[in-house]
Amino acid sequence: MQTLDNYNFSGKRAIIRVDFNVPLDKKTLAITDDNRMRAAVPTIKKVMEKGGAVILMSHLGRPDKGPEDKFSLKHIVAHLSDLLGVPVKFADDCIGQQAIEYSKNLKAGEVMLLENLRFYEEEEGKPRLPENVTDEEKKVAKEKTKASQKEFVKKLASLADCYVNDAFGTAHRAHASTALIASSFPNDKMFGYLMNAEVSSVEKVMHNPQHPFTAIMGGAKVSDKISIIENLLSKVDNLIIGGGMVYTFIKAQGGNVGSSLCEMDKLDVALDLLKKAKENNVEFYLPVDNIVADKFDDEANTQYTLVNEVPDGWMGLDIGEKSVASFSEVIKNSKTILWNGPMGVFEKKKFENGTKKVAEAIVAATALGAFSLIGGGDSVAAINKYEMADKVSYVSTGGGALLEYIEGKVLPGIKAIKE
Repeated sequence: MQTLDNYNFSGKRAIIRVDFNVPLDKKTLAITDDNRMRAAVPTIKKVMEKGGAVILMSHLGRPDKGPEDKFSLKHIVAHLSDLLGVPVKFADDCIGQQAIEYSKNLKAGEVMLLENLRFYEEEEGKPRLPENVTDEEKKVAKEKTKASQKEFVKKLASLADCYVNDAFGTAHRAHASTALIASSFPNDKMFGYLMNAEVSSVEKVMHNPQHPFTAIMGGAKVSDKISIIENLLSKVDNLIIGGGMVYTFIKAQGGNVGSSLCEMDKLDVALDLLKKAKENNVEFYLPVDNIVADKFDDEANTQYTLVNEVPDGWMGLDIGEKSVASFSEVIKNSKTILWNGPMGVFEKKKFENGTKKVAEAIVAATALGAFSLIGGGDSVAAINKYEMADKVSYVSTGGGALLEYIEGKVLPGIKAIKE
């Protein structure tokens, strides 16, 4: 397989799939968080340093109705130019005449950014249909889009001599720019540095972990994490559960959860997961105590209770100190740690203690030599909030992609490069 380090980019145009789906201020359309852009810089600069020209492609937001100014990548061009230290050319149509002309004349060390890929329905391969269309019309439209998608891929590929995928955040999507275009470059395709780091980190955790291996799963609903937990039960030594989904497990075992978040239709699933953990000799850790509130608010009244004794009208919003101590002990004695999901409503100061203490335990374990992977939007937000991102082994940029990988699914964007 080709790599950035062994490939000869001299005199070649590299089309790089990046994830520049950055948040923009609704009024000014200024970038409010450029982490995804910064993460792609090493790959882009490597190609430039090795004598290649760079063509960048990305999506931004969900422009379901076609081109819209608020979803245009033109809003990030100035900042991207600053990050790269060169003026970035902007093609106002990703497969239009301007893109073709720019790519023809692109010199070594120059960079071009294509307009939002999702302005074309062919990128995702889903036809944009009006309401009240018949099943037959849907079928015809889908076939038409599939046919035009091949032409879309062909036009994108014609702009370049080689392909680099550096967008792990979209690796779970079988889109034109992530999975289909790779086949146009059978001997000239590779991962970027970010993608390679993501894949290496998650493979280290899922396929070659040092033991004890502890997974920490938080989040609101058991239903969102069933497949992930099931896959982890054959790999981990310890599974720690936090967040709103705790109360489905507690209710399933006969506890009182008050008005805490609880999926009544998933009680059997919760019991089945507990049973499978026992069969796999996995230590399954649920909180024993919690902080409850009479409403979902910073000004709410709070009290401490056992996790299975939440009073009526009260809801659990964070784990308690006994649970913090128990979880921290397990984490600190681990050699591999996967964290996905907070312990409580960490966005509110009254309910952040559990999440913050778990983050601190992961940092402490990492300092002792453990490999720690943080993934998923809320976990990443938490580790950044507490300024600990540089004290863990790796913080993933891919939310959905990482979760599908942990679930055991084959990611189209990764498969397309490895084939």
